[in-house]
Amino acid sequence: MGMRITLAGGRIAAHVSGAGEPLVLFHSLLADAASFDRIVGPLAERFRVIVPDLPGFGGSEAVSGGLEAVADRMAEALRDLGEPSTALGNGFGGFVALQMAIRHPGLVRRLILADCGACFSEPGRQAFRTMAAVSREKGLGALSDTAMRRLFAPDFQAANPSLMQERLAAFLRTDPSVFRAACDALAGLDLRPDLGAVDVPVLVLVGEQDEATPPPMSRELAAGLPNAQLTILPGCAHVPQLQEPERFLAAMVPFLDQGASAPVGALAATDA
Repeated sequence: MGMRITLAGGRIAAHVSGAGEPLVLFHSLLADAASFDRIVGPLAERFRVIVPDLPGFGGSEAVSGGLEAVADRMAEALRDLGEPSTALGNGFGGFVALQMAIRHPGLVRRLILADCGACFSEPGRQAFRTMAAVSREKGLGALSDTAMRRLFAPDFQAANPSLMQERLAAFLRTDPSVFRAACDALAGLDLRPDLGAVDVPVLVLVGEQDEATPPPMSRELAAGLPNAQLTILPGCAHVPQLQEPERFLAAMVPFLDQGASAPVGALAATDA
């Protein structure tokens, strides 16, 4: 069932399953590496799937310096894999993967960016400032309802109480200082001027019901990238790989099958 390894000089902990081309999965701020559990098995039949704990989560050492420093640390980890990888990032992990691709050209051969974007609206920025302030004043527990609502639509929460308990417990294990640093980074983020530097094929995925990073953010992201396609996942929210793993895999596998040889411009931004 795979094994635990360390990367980046022992500072990044990861779980590895399968063999073949490396496929690295970056988790969300409001979730953890276990949020990919429902898709690792099928992917490991074809890929060497590496699921790291992002810096400051799980067994990985925290890093200071904002999103750029997180992206640089993850670039160190990917270099240890010995060949260009495909990176899939969900939520905060998507921002990390995108920043990593911008700052470290040639490190990835393609990207899947699920439920993220290049820049938040002012209400989105304020939401992160508010979450950082509440966590500082009252603790992460005061954000439980907010965090779960940003992850899943209310009807899904009501129908899946055991999963919600598991996801809430994962959120409450987050280091509050790491959470606040990520909120501060996202509140000030604007990667739009740098999108043209991403010269690899990109699949942009977003849940139709995502409140945390709503579909307009993904539309803007896909439009700003030189070589991207956009797929909107009906009925899904911020972590579609947990909510609808089969639908999520069905959206990403054809993109993976295209390989890294698709010519620039061959992937048009479309809805599905």
